Amino acid sequence: AVPRTRILATGGASHNKKILQVLSDVFNAPVYTIDTANSACLGSAYRAIHGLVAERNVSLADVVKSAPEPRLAVTPAAGAEEVSR
Repeated sequence: AVPRTRILATGGASHNKKILQVLSDVFNAPVYTIDTANSACLGSAYRAIHGLVAERNVSLADVVKSAPEPRLAVTPAAGAEEVSR
C-alpha cells in the first residue's frame, strides 16, 4: 500500500488554521505542524549533523529521529476530494 500524503507546515503561516485548512482541502491530505521556532534553521542543523556523521553511513532518517513529533493541525473537510478533481 502506498502511504498517504501528509503535509508538514512550518513558519508563520503554520499558525493560521484557515491557511492550513485550505492546504489540507486542496491536497486532500492532513496537515501537521511542529512547535519549533525557526524550523528552517532546525532542518539545516539536522543536515549539518548528517554531514558530520556521513562517514559512518548514518542515514538522515536516523539523524532526525530525535526531531520533535509533528502535531495534527487539520484534516481535509468532507467533500474536499471532489473539489480538487
